[in-house]
Amino acid sequence: MTTAPAVERFFALVDSSLAQGRLARLVLARPQGAEAGLQRVTVRPLELRGQRVLNFVYRYDTRDVTKNLAVGEGVQRLHELVGASFRNAHLFTPGEESQLKLNRKGAGTLTVGVAASTEPVSEEPATHDRVKQRLIDLGRPFLVELGVTTAQHQLVPAMARKWKQINKFVEVFAHALASSGLADAKALRVVDFGAGKGYLTFAVHDWLQQARGVLADVVGVELRPDLVDLGNAAIARLRLQGLRMELGDVRQHEPGALNVMIALHACDVATDHAIYLGLRAGADIIMCSPCCHKQIRPQLLSPHPMRSILQHGVHREQQAEMVTDSLRALLLESQGYETQVFEFVSLEHTSKNKMILAVKRAQPTSPAQTQAQAQAQAQALAQVRELKDFYGIRDHCLETLLMKGATAPA
Repeated sequence: MTTAPAVERFFALVDSSLAQGRLARLVLARPQGAEAGLQRVTVRPLELRGQRVLNFVYRYDTRDVTKNLAVGEGVQRLHELVGASFRNAHLFTPGEESQLKLNRKGAGTLTVGVAASTEPVSEEPATHDRVKQRLIDLGRPFLVELGVTTAQHQLVPAMARKWKQINKFVEVFAHALASSGLADAKALRVVDFGAGKGYLTFAVHDWLQQARGVLADVVGVELRPDLVDLGNAAIARLRLQGLRMELGDVRQHEPGALNVMIALHACDVATDHAIYLGLRAGADIIMCSPCCHKQIRPQLLSPHPMRSILQHGVHREQQAEMVTDSLRALLLESQGYETQVFEFVSLEHTSKNKMILAVKRAQPTSPAQTQAQAQAQAQALAQVRELKDFYGIRDHCLETLLMKGATAPA
């Protein structure tokens, strides 16, 4: 079989799979004469703003570059790459795999066979070990930049806990996204307060853009200038679009409208300010992992019969944590959110592992639903009052912020 017929047949299959909506994935491999560091190109069909496009991911040794091209332009780009830059092309459609192979002289063969799945076979050695599936792959370039993996994409042993945290967080985020009004969104704005070195900020951006094909605008806000500079330098090296680090404090930050608000390790009332900011910004998803609960603790009056329990400092600290986060959850429910408080994962450098996850309820579509939602929100506020009365709590930061916001001039 000569080169021309093999290439022509391959692109005839590509055109047919696109026309029938059956193209799942296309991979170009075995680079030849390609630009330095380019390993492969992966192509998937996407819909962005109602338009069909082909999503090209150029994988380099240390970074990924993503480009979205109109279908016709994308097919033309494939014609330019096959043969000139890559000797292998793999087309995956449901139940079928087509492989085009070109030798150094340009002679080509095309084989079409049954595939077990629409995903290409890994080039890594096969293994019989059962490995836990992760939403973030160890081969992602940002993990190298942040020191989670080596240049060979091997996990750095000291970063094992951080790696677990990253994946668990993205897993929780994925479930929250699926249950929210953002499930089918093509573009999202995410702000991560207290981003630190940016592990979770980078991970959310990577998962949204690479796994979900979402046009993501992700901002990490951090108080420490050195970490902001470190993160932005990594972003520049990876040439990432839609990701940046900013210097700022949640108490003064004005992010405008956003879809997702994240605040992990916000100390004491900083968590309340972050939640309030998310509410004002209209966030559909609010994710917090509180740290410290100093405001409520001195207000506890050790009501009978709990006086004997709360006389112990450790019990008083635990009770303050439970009461503070229960009030936050109830106040979020009073604002129209479905709220959960649960154990997340032991975060690096701390024993705090609780998360408050709030997902905005869908707008009611009938008078009965409107009434039921109003009753649920009123009941949440009634429970807030009961808790405050029982423990003798005079002030809770989030409640105070909400009250001031309700009375502030328009």
